[in-house]
Amino acid sequence: MPSSTDHLAGLGLSRPESPESLPRLAEALEASWGPDTAYRGATRQESRAFGQCYPTSRVVQWFYPEFEIASGEVWTGQSTEWHFWNVRGGGADDSIDLTWAQFPEGSTIRSYVVLGRHDTSDSPPTLTRCEILLRRVLAHLSR
Repeated sequence: MPSSTDHLAGLGLSRPESPESLPRLAEALEASWGPDTAYRGATRQESRAFGQCYPTSRVVQWFYPEFEIASGEVWTGQSTEWHFWNVRGGGADDSIDLTWAQFPEGSTIRSYVVLGRHDTSDSPPTLTRCEILLRRVLAHLSR
C-alpha cells in the first residue's frame, strides 16, 4: 500500500515552483474541508478543523516538501486526542499546524513522533481523503 506522500506525488498534478503563501494555503484548505475529507466523516459544528488534521498535513507537505508530519497526543484538559501536523527538522519550534483550532484553549502536546515520509500504512480511504483535499485546494488556488 503506498503512502499518501507517494500517492499524491503519483497523481501527475503540477506542484507550484514556489509554494503558496501559508495564509493563502490555509484559506484554501479551510474552504476545501468537508465530511469526505474528515477522519471517518467526523464533523463538529464549532470546529471545521475537526478530523481534518491528517489530510491537511499531507497537503501542507505536498506544498512544503521540507516539512515532515508529526503524530502525537494532545491533552485537551478532559481527554487525550491523536493529532497530526507538520514540523521541519524534527522539532516543534519550526512547525505548521493548520488544524490546531479543533482543540480547546489550553490544550497541550504531550508527546509526538515524526512519521516516515514513505510510511506505507495509509489505508485506501485515507489516500482518497488526501487526494480529494489536494484536488480541491488546487482548484481553489487556481481561481
